[in-house]
Amino acid sequence: MVGVGCGSVAWGASPLVISASFGVAVTVAILLFQPISGAHINPAVTLAFFRSGHLEKEAVVPYITAQCLGALFAGFLLDGAGATTVAPDVSLASAALIEVFITFALMASIYWIVVRSQTHISVAFVVGITVAILAYLFGSFTGASMNPARTLGPNIIAGESSIVPFYILMTVIGAWVAAEIFNRTKFALRPSQPQD
Repeated sequence: MVGVGCGSVAWGASPLVISASFGVAVTVAILLFQPISGAHINPAVTLAFFRSGHLEKEAVVPYITAQCLGALFAGFLLDGAGATTVAPDVSLASAALIEVFITFALMASIYWIVVRSQTHISVAFVVGITVAILAYLFGSFTGASMNPARTLGPNIIAGESSIVPFYILMTVIGAWVAAEIFNRTKFALRPSQPQD
């Protein structure tokens, strides 16, 4: 995901193409790997799934480790292209709100489709489209991280590591809030069953 999305940045693509690249990469990753491992490519999502009971605690550290190593490898191959940064005219407080909101929106969309769908195909397209839309709408302000690993890999390689803790914290908060809300509303979110 980092390789494709940040690779489009390295190639000088337009914001629309960059956003679409991230969305397509997420969609393909879910289509290919969801039946095998759940397609966990985002540490914030992994932590949220743990919080909502969708992932065993024994899987959290291995998944997050693999995600970060993959992102670091992609960042290395791209020589740090696509590092996540806050736009100069955007305050850190505004950036924090944006990252919390868009990660929350991403996680909420994941819960919404997971509750309603039994196929990973529909999950893949809903999540991929959500990523693409959020990246297009908010990418110019904060880079639209939504994913700690997506920021960690390119930023460390590019020497922009000072902002990494900020993105990790904000994205995890956004996903965690979605998990907390899901835990309190999951019965109401379930699709209604036909009555006899």
